[in-house]
Parts: sequence; structure tokens; C-alpha cells
Amino acid sequence: MTDPESHRRRWWILGVLSLSLLTVVLDNTVLNVALPSLVRDLGASTAETQWIVNSYSLSQAGLLLTAGNAADRYGRKRALLFGLAVFGLGSAGAAFSATPVQLILTRAFMGIGGSFLMTTTLALVMQIFPDAERPRAIGVWAGVSALGFTAGPVVGGFMLDHAWWGSIFLINLPVAAVSIVAVILLVPESRNPTGGRPDLLGAFLSVAAMVGIVYAVVVSPEKGWGSGETLVPGLAGLLLMGVFIQWERHISHPMLSMSLFRDRMFGFAAAGGILVAFGMSGALFLLTQYLQFLEGFSPIKAGFATAPMAATVVVFNLTGFGARVLRRTGPGRAVMVGVPLIAVGTATAGFFVGHGYWGILVGLVLIGSGVGLAMPAVANSIMTAISRTRAGTGAGVNGTLQELGASLGVAVLGALVSARFASSLPDALQAEGHQSLPATLAKAAALPGSAGLVEDARHAFVSGLSTSQLIGAALLLVGGLVVGRNLRRAERTGGSPTGQNGPQSPRSPSPANAHE
Repeated sequence: MTDPESHRRRWWILGVLSLSLLTVVLDNTVLNVALPSLVRDLGASTAETQWIVNSYSLSQAGLLLTAGNAADRYGRKRALLFGLAVFGLGSAGAAFSATPVQLILTRAFMGIGGSFLMTTTLALVMQIFPDAERPRAIGVWAGVSALGFTAGPVVGGFMLDHAWWGSIFLINLPVAAVSIVAVILLVPESRNPTGGRPDLLGAFLSVAAMVGIVYAVVVSPEKGWGSGETLVPGLAGLLLMGVFIQWERHISHPMLSMSLFRDRMFGFAAAGGILVAFGMSGALFLLTQYLQFLEGFSPIKAGFATAPMAATVVVFNLTGFGARVLRRTGPGRAVMVGVPLIAVGTATAGFFVGHGYWGILVGLVLIGSGVGLAMPAVANSIMTAISRTRAGTGAGVNGTLQELGASLGVAVLGALVSARFASSLPDALQAEGHQSLPATLAKAAALPGSAGLVEDARHAFVSGLSTSQLIGAALLLVGGLVVGRNLRRAERTGGSPTGQNGPQSPRSPSPANAHE
């Protein structure tokens, strides 16, 4: 491998990678504000609008591990260019879709490109930055990711104010074109020269498992957690995940060696990554619903209202503050402070729900501070536990853990809200309470004594939201302290060899080779 210090333009390269990443993450949320336009212009049904949004995240989440493994095998620069090309072509197709089905399919195609971009951008950061600079570079990567997630509604709203709905996809084309040229000129190629033969069954199992799990989370708010449409794919996904783990344990050429999880640093960093995504996504999912359904915020206004969380993450990581803390304290202490901060922010936001926005703002800033400290620590620990020859696989693991954590956050906290909400409603609204808040408010407004019933429904949702946030905060607090403490122990003992990377330590640089 070429010494990372020789990449004199590495910060320029990071800018190119960040631009590519920002566009991909934006597309997770940018479409939310355009749904009324899609209903009007394409005649999309409620179910179709949901799948226009979800087809992108579903295909992206399912392919992360496979995309990372392919990048290691066939070349990370090549995989990045492939992802940009697919993403750009999908964006062009989405912009000019004439029917909802066409838009669903092109969005899913964009998600394929997105999975390659999410993994290769982080994998290339591992290749071009030396150990001393890597935490800050990963912090920038994490900050850009958080910025894109919450900036989507704001960017989408601005474009819709000035052009038709297809413009939110057309803006991806010049970004993809510029990025392709910059990648060709600046980014060095790297790949794993000893990748072995492809693990095709493992790839199929990992994709099918993630699609099943994420699908269940996607449909659960509408169908309910007890419905067959949620339970069947969710349980099938968990079963396939178990089969995938067993398959990977018993073959000689796994796409993800299960021996990695015997490395204490890797295992507890993975748990920390799940906790961070759990807290961030769960809180954002519920607070966005509250602001839109009960406070009457438009999607773009709700995007601005929740943006302070991402802004805090960006400040922590783009200024290098999070990286400096990580260097001084180590990942264990960073997680022991960061995840409990997310817990305190979650509890603060839950306490002030129904009492104005300013208390929620404080909670969002605290959550962002915790994410800004903990996310680079766990990402750096996960990536350095895997040799640089398998950096794409490490990035795929990191992305998959984030998806699992986010899915768990939405699932667990959403289920707590639903249970408390339904149990707190008067008898006349019980049936709708097991469906959704909008359905409950609509039924309440149509019944005699509607003013009182609407107020009862609002109070029940606030009660459910506060309860779920407080329970979620308790889980995060305990989990953060346990994971952080064990990470500190792993730091002191130096972890354990994973067996994946041969005799070298999992946190030592890989040997030089002709490809890297």
C-alpha cells in the first residue's frame, strides 16, 4: 500500500468524497416535502408515495455489506465511479418519471448507487489518511452524513419553491459529473489483492436479511407491529440474518468473518454504533412527527426545527473538536460521555414535549453533542479493527450497523409511543389509536364533542412520546456506560487478533502490496 502520507492532496480528496456522500444522504429525506406534488402531478396513491420514499432506503440498506465487499475485491475507486454513475443515471430517470411505478423503480436504482457511495467514501478515507489524521477525517465524514440527513427537507423545499418536483433529482447530475471527473483525477485506486473467491450465497443472505428487517420497520407505522405485513418480513429477515451468520462461520472465504466479533474493540464499538444510531434516528423520527402533527409545522419547517442537532454534529466534527477529544480520551471515554449525552438530550426533549419548542431545542443540541463525540469514536474503532485491505467491508459493516441501530430506534421507540398512545385514548378512539395519530385526530374531529376528543388525542400522543423518550434515554444511558467501560478495557488490553487479517494485529497497518 502506498504510504498515506504521500497523498498530498488528501484533504482535497476528502472534499470530493464528502460531496459524493452529501448528495447520497440528502436523498434519504429530500423527497419528503415533494409528496403533495407527486400526488398531484403523477396521481400517486398513498401507498405509492410511501414506496417512492422507501424504495431508495430499502435498496441502499440491503446492499451496504455486499457493496463494501465488492469494492475491496474489484477496486474502491472503480466502485466509487460505478456508484456515481448509477446514482446519476437513476437521478435522471427519477426526474423524468411519468408514473409512480417508474419513480419507485428509479429510486431503487439510485439506492444501489448510494450503497456503493456510502461504503467506498469511508473505505477510501481509511486508505489516504495516516493514523494521526484519520479520526478527524472520519469525523468530517460523519458530520457530512448527519448534515445531509437533516438538510434534505430544507433543500427539497427550496427547489420546490423555484421549480417542479423533478428538479430535486436533476441537481444530482452536475454533482455526479463533477465528482466523477474529480475522482478520476485525484483518487488513487486500491483493492484487496487476496480477496479469494466471491461469497455469492453470503451476499444473497445479507441482502435478503437486511431488506426484510428494514421493510418491516418501513411498513410498521402504517400496518402496525402486530400485523402480518410487518411480522412476516421482519421475522424472515431475522431468520435469514441468523442463517447468514452461521454460513459465514463455516466457509473458508466469508465476506464477513465472524471472528471479528471476538475482538473486544470491534465488538463493543459495533454495539456503540448501534446505540448512537438508535438514539439519533429514534428521537428524530418521533420529534418530527410531533412537530408536524401536533404543532402544525410543514415538512420544511420541521426540517429547520430539527436541524440544530445536525448542526451541532457538524460543528463538533468539521472543526476537529470531536477528533481532539478522541485523541486525548480514547474511544472508550468518548463513548462513555457521548452516548449518555444523547440520553440526556433524549430525556430533555421528551420532558419538554407539549411545553414549547425551546426545551426540545436544548435536547436536540445535547443529542447532537453526544453524536458528535461518539460517532467518530465508534466508526474509527470499527474501521481500524479491520485491516486496510478490507476497508470496504469495514465500511459496509459500519453502514449496516447504523441501519440496524436506526431501525431499532424507530421500532422500539415507535412501539412504546403506540402502546402508550392507544392505552391513553378514550374508548371512542381506541380503534384509530392502533392505526396512526392522523387517523385518530380525524376521527375525533368527526365525533360529537370533537374539541374535547381532539384534545384527549393530542394529550395521549404527548404522553406516549414523553414516555418513550424517557425509556429510550434510560436504555441509552445504561448501554453507553456499559459499552464505554468495555471499550476502555479493550484499549488497555489491546484487543485480540481476529484471525481475519492473518498474524498482524487488527489495529496495525496492513503490509505493503502492489495494489494498495
